[in-house]
This record gives sequence, structure tokens and C-alpha cells, in this order.
Amino acid sequence: MVMRWRRRNTSQDSRALRRRCEERVRAIGLTGDQPLTVEDLCARLGRLYGRPIHVIPLTLPRGSPDGLLVSADDRDFIVVEDRLAPVHQHQVMLHELGHFICDHETTPVMTPEASRLLLPSLDPELVRRVLGRDHSNSEAEQEAEYVGSIIGRRISTWAVERTWDIPPEAEELVARLSALEKPIQRD
Repeated sequence: MVMRWRRRNTSQDSRALRRRCEERVRAIGLTGDQPLTVEDLCARLGRLYGRPIHVIPLTLPRGSPDGLLVSADDRDFIVVEDRLAPVHQHQVMLHELGHFICDHETTPVMTPEASRLLLPSLDPELVRRVLGRDHSNSEAEQEAEYVGSIIGRRISTWAVERTWDIPPEAEELVARLSALEKPIQRD
């Protein structure tokens, strides 16, 4: 018997994911013409969804995720590792906002009774929301990452300029390097 691996139709999957994520960002009204900080965006989303969003920089245990979205009954918290470089913190916060915008659910990891027994000072629902998210390469993680990246391109001072003025002395170099590029096929 010969095993044959079949490749998933990733191009079709990724196009659907991209369209879905772009629609979510359009739905919150980010057009790209307004420079916003992450804090401004949190305030805007808090007003839009009726739930304040607070960013909490915190030294997290080694080996833990760099960021967490913690949803309480009436507000949300983005916990971000405070030892990260600012540009990395920025992307982590946008990723966690991606989870918020996509309204990603968590999967239960322990019963409320077990949570009360192991972590008595914390609300069992809060524990479920934090610990229940899948930290893998799941579709939810891909969505959160892509939504965060789209938002970053639209609001961010970290975003790279799309065009630059080319000085005359660099035009020949730019032309030669540009000739090496393979055009990207877009839908």
C-alpha cells in the first residue's frame, strides 16, 4: 500500500478567510483614513460593543502566551507581556482585538466546580474564558491574526508606507530589483 497525502485546497480556504476577516474589519468602520492608537481603537470598540476594553501590560510566566483576551461579565481585558518589544506588543494587542472582533468562543477546560476548587479567588467563568481558548494554529487563531494585521495596516503608525519617493540616483537599482519580482496574483 502506498500512502498519498492530499493537499487541502489552501488557496480557496485562505481566500474565504481573508474575505471574512476583511468584512469584519469593514463592519467596525475602519476605513484607513484615521490614525488611531491601540488605546483609541479599544475605546472605539468599547463604545461600539458596549463593553469597555482595557489593556494591561503584565509580566507573564515564562512559556505562557504573549497576550490574552480576558472577558468578564461587563468588560474585557487585553493582557500583554510587558517584556516584549513595543512593536511586538502592538501586534499582540491587535491579535487579541481580532479575537474580540470575531467574537471567538472558548472551549471549556474545567468544570466550574474544579475551577472553584483549584482557583478559589477567581470567578469560574473568567477562568474558563482565559484557559479555554485554543492556542494553536486553529482557524480562530488565523482569523485573529489576520484581523489584527488588517487593522494594523489601517490604523497603525507602525505600518510601513506603501509608497516612497525614489531619489534619482536609486532609480536604476529600483528598476533592476523590481524586474526580479514575481507579480502576486490577487483576486
